[in-house]
This record gives sequence, C-alpha cells and structure tokens, in this order.
Amino acid sequence: MTNQTGNISKQRLTSIDAFRGFTIAGMILVLNPGNWKINYPILKHADWHGWTIADLVFPFFLFIVGVSIAFSFSNNKKEDLTQSSIYIKIIKRSIILFIIGLFINSFPDFNFNEFRLMGVLQRIAICYAIVSILFLNTKYSTQAMIAVSLLFIYWALMAWIPLPGNFIGSYNKGENVATYFDKLVLKGLMGSYEKLGEPEGIISTLPSLSTTLFGVLTGHFLKLKKDVKITAAFMLAVGVILFTIGLIWDKWLPINKHLWTSSYSTLTAGLALILFSSFYYLIDGLKYKKWAKPFIVFGMNAITVYVLSIVFGKVIKMITFSFNGIIYHPRSWLYEVVLIDPFGKYGASLVYALLYITFWCSIMWILYNKKIFIKV
Repeated sequence: MTNQTGNISKQRLTSIDAFRGFTIAGMILVLNPGNWKINYPILKHADWHGWTIADLVFPFFLFIVGVSIAFSFSNNKKEDLTQSSIYIKIIKRSIILFIIGLFINSFPDFNFNEFRLMGVLQRIAICYAIVSILFLNTKYSTQAMIAVSLLFIYWALMAWIPLPGNFIGSYNKGENVATYFDKLVLKGLMGSYEKLGEPEGIISTLPSLSTTLFGVLTGHFLKLKKDVKITAAFMLAVGVILFTIGLIWDKWLPINKHLWTSSYSTLTAGLALILFSSFYYLIDGLKYKKWAKPFIVFGMNAITVYVLSIVFGKVIKMITFSFNGIIYHPRSWLYEVVLIDPFGKYGASLVYALLYITFWCSIMWILYNKKIFIKV
C-alpha cells in the first residue's frame, strides 16, 4: 500500500467517491452490530433466497469499482503510460487485495486448519483484474455482450448440469451446482463455509463480473459528458428496467446473494444505478456536496477503512475485563451496560454500529483533511 498526497484531479466525479464511501459505510454498519443475535432484520443478510438492505452493499461496491475502472484507466491512457506498466499495476493491485483478504480471514488466530481462500476482498481483486483487462482490450459493445452473456452462462450452468442424486436445476442449500463445484475445487479451503458452501465461490464469480461490468458501462456513459439531467434520468431509467428484470427473473432463478445468482446481479445493478443517479445529480449536477462529506471521506480511503474496521473489531473482542463480576470485552460492555437501557436490545445493537461508523469516519476525516489517501 502506498501513501498518496496532493491535489485530486479536477476531472474526478465526486459522486463516485461518495457512492463508494456510502457502500463502505453500509458494509461497516452490517458487519458491526452490537449483538449479532439481536439485530434489525433489514441489517441481516437474507437467510437464503430473497434480499435485504444488507445484501445490497457488496454488489454496490463492485458496481462502483466498475465505474472507477472506466475513469482510472482512461486517465492512464491520457498520461501515456505503457500497456505493460498498466498491466503490472493491475496485477500488483489485485495480488495485494487478495493477500489482504487472506490476512483478514485468518486474523487473529491464523488457524490454518480452518483456512478460507476466498472472501470479499478476494472477489473484489478477481473482478477488478478481469474487468480491467476486458476494459483495456474490448469496446463498449463487447463489454455489454460479455456482461449479459455471463448472466446466462451462469443460469445455464445452474439449471442444466445434473448433480449426484438426480438434482437438476436446484437452488437449495447444499443442493446446487455452485456449491457442489466449490466443494470439489475448494475442499478444505472454505473455513466455516465447508457445509453451506463458499459465498464468494467460483461459479458465482461469473455474475459478479457482470455486476462490475455494469459499472464499467455506466462509466462509459458518464464520460460522454451529456447534460447532467439527461445523464441522471437515463441512469435512473436503466436502473428501473434492470431492477424490474431482476424481480421478474426471480420467478425462474431465485434472487440469492450467497449464490450471487444472475437475477440478484441484475436487481442489485439496477438499484445501484437508481441510487447512483441521485448521487450524481445532487453532487456533480446541483453541487450539493455538504450532505455527502462523510461518504466522500470514507470513499477516498475505502479499502483502508474497510480493512482497519474489521481488524480493529476483532482486536477489541480480544480485550477482556471484569465489570461487576462479569467478563466483558469493549463491544459487549458498551452494548449491554451502556446502550441497552436507553435504546432497548435492538436499538442498542444499531446504535453501537452507528457509533462504530462515526468512530472510523472521524479518523478518515483527519486523513482526508491532511490529504492522505492510502491506495492499494
């Protein structure tokens, strides 16, 4: 990771940073309730089929990764960087992201008997690498075709490949092609997901690539620099169409985050477009930026705050102390002793998560003011 300070490019769309920060704030909110057993249902992932707010943040992040790819590599071309240096940059960044993901999975126990190869950052690394290479070597129309094709290839694999026991076209827990294939290839490398199957598995990477490519296609459109109202309205319209397609597709291919089904990819891409069009219109169109400052602060150091928030969250669980004869760690003490009485069990769980977000926002705000942007 490198420290980068200095001026931000004048060509930079602030809405991209704000939306990226919004998704990271959502990730921190979902991953850090005061009590995992007592949390608002919308902040929990769907048990299997279906979706909640919690199921939106990861695909939203992949979507904005795609938008960023369209802008960042266009700038590299303008800077006359050689193609080999760009590829080295892609490979280096992807490897670093993957390794950090492995570290997060293993920290703090480093119990390699429960080693997990895949994860959130690992999927981001894979999608970033593949989509970046596609962006550099294909045109807009080809990227659109690939995005759609991957959705149908995934559907075909899940629907037509028979499984032992004559299961065909099943999307049940433990009885689907994606889980069966992951258990064959990733056996012993899925950690706690050995029974349920890897949520960031191999086959499910296909529609997640489509999610990222939808972001790239959005980036292409933004670079046309049409009227802000027209651009925002078009993104909103396409978002509504994709969202509707996802809802309809759910009748044949269930919306499922764990399997990252094609219907889920389409629906979440649509919702991402709908929300991002609002960010774009308000921030870069009407120049209403003050409300988005916390998100911008998060977005400028997105991976940094994501990693630190997870590591720190694990560290504070290792710190134990006795209070009134009961053993607590800082999170459990704050939740049970300080927050439950005024907010109730569910409210306390949410307030803790909000306080945790505020804590990290204050740290990222300091880095932002000092123009310290840590890039992977």
